[in-house]
Amino acid sequence: MALMYTHSLLLIAVISAIFTVASSNANFQKGPQNWNFNFNNTNKPFTHKNPFHSSRRIIVGGSNNWRFGFNYTEWARTNAPFFFNDTLVFKFDPPSTTNLHPHSIYLLPNLWSFLRCDLKWAKLVANTSQGGGEGFEFVLNKWKPYYFACGESNGFHCQSGMKFSVMPLFRWF
Repeated sequence: MALMYTHSLLLIAVISAIFTVASSNANFQKGPQNWNFNFNNTNKPFTHKNPFHSSRRIIVGGSNNWRFGFNYTEWARTNAPFFFNDTLVFKFDPPSTTNLHPHSIYLLPNLWSFLRCDLKWAKLVANTSQGGGEGFEFVLNKWKPYYFACGESNGFHCQSGMKFSVMPLFRWF
């Protein structure tokens, strides 16, 4: 009985939160004819385009680029928020006789792997030679958390701070 009461309260709280947020939207207040649910092939749900804000091209690490000895978690925190369809640009020098410690970019599958720098199930998205020139570009095109890390030196670069996470947000009017 208590469990059913708890679920009822939770459902009421969720519904009231939805209506509170929705009713603050000017189009909601004007009535259903203004709600603009356009689900055709050009405007799919969760691919919101805001004409006032275009996607950004963000160089990871700013002028420091993607390098060893830099705290990318702090960089991501201070450069947030990141938005859906923003492009992250990873710039790093390819391996050479003068660059004996190249970098790569791995996409880790979950928070646990990210926290532990566990590359076992990570996906290589850019190898050590792809960061030269204009850099390697990665588009945040899904609404999900992204966990990035350098996978070189058996995870030592990741453990030393070459990692960060982002959760892209939608741009709203």
